[in-house]
This record gives sequence, structure tokens and C-alpha cells, in this order.
Amino acid sequence: MLIIFLAVGPLLTNCYIVACEETLEALIIDPGFSKHESSSILKEIEKRKLHIKYVVNTHGHADHISGNADIKKITKAMIMIHENDAGMLTNPRENLSLMFGLSIASPPPDHILKDGDRIRVGSLDIEVLHTPGHTPGSISLYCRGENAVFTGDTLFAGSVGRTDFPGSSYEMLISSIKGKLLKLPDETVVYPGHGEKTSVGRERRWNPFLGRF
Repeated sequence: MLIIFLAVGPLLTNCYIVACEETLEALIIDPGFSKHESSSILKEIEKRKLHIKYVVNTHGHADHISGNADIKKITKAMIMIHENDAGMLTNPRENLSLMFGLSIASPPPDHILKDGDRIRVGSLDIEVLHTPGHTPGSISLYCRGENAVFTGDTLFAGSVGRTDFPGSSYEMLISSIKGKLLKLPDETVVYPGHGEKTSVGRERRWNPFLGRF
């Protein structure tokens, strides 16, 4: 598995290009960037001759979806998001862009995701884990064969996602982390929506928001 990481946009959102090195099929997770930064991702795609099949949003906040339209226009990729956040793509109030004086809208989803769905990219098998709390439709993307999980704004290195937004729930967030993410093997690498990567084992032992688990 090839993982290309870019921190994009004013909130330094972690955008990931995840590719099968055998087939060069790939997906993009959370392209939340400005027009200037979209060219950086497209250059990476062109340089490595990747075929982008999907754009997957871990949730519907503006800083994670603002590049959807550009990527879809160029690559014809399918936009995928959990059913509970689908309405946020096209609604600037719900995706919180109006809070920052912007009016960001993505094309509507091409495919709705549910817990347990599988996304195939070449030889990669990625499982959708519904991990609500930061938003009702927040998801994590688990690639068991590669010991990797992309957690969006659910779990960070030493922290957890904010729950002071409309539709957020701290209790649900902690339940998602403990019920889904901390059940993964300790060696699983966590690729969060902001900040540095970590591991499930490290967060199980040291994350101050999770107590002893």
C-alpha cells in the first residue's frame, strides 16, 4: 500500500492518497484544500500515474470536503460518505463553512456508505467503521491487511475529536473509539484527520481522554 500524505487548507487537514502499488488504483481521503493546493494533489496523481476511483470523506465538515468538486471534475472519481453526513456535502450551514464566512458545497455523493461496507482499491480491502460522535456520520477506514486505520476527526495522537458542534456527542465519540478503534490490534497505525500519525496501542495506553482501557 502506498500512502501519500498532504496537510492542506487553513486548518491543515490531513489528506491521504491511498493506492494499490500493483494496479495503481487509488482513493483520496478528505481532500479539504484550497484551489492552490488542489494542484499539488493532482501533480502527485499524475506523477505516479494513479487511477483515482473514489473520494472518501470521513465526515461532512467543510475542511474535509472542500476539494471534492475539483477532484471529481478531473478524475471522475465517485464521492463516498456515510449516509448520516450525506446532506452536509451540499449544505454550507450544515458543513459549517458559513461559520467561517464561506459557502462551500460539494457535489452530492455518488455512493452512500454504511458500517461494515468494503471498499476495494486494487488488492486493498478497506472496511468502513461507523464511528459517530464528532459528527453523526463520521467513519474510520480500516485496512486490516496493511495494519492501518484512517480515523478522520474521531481519534488523534493524544486527543480526540471536538464535540461542541451541532450533531456532535462526546459520549458517542468515546463509545465509538472504545467500541471500534481500540479493539483493533495495538500495532495498527492510526492516520488521523489532523496532526501526526500514532498507533492504537499508544492511544490505548497514553491518550488522556480514554482512561485505562
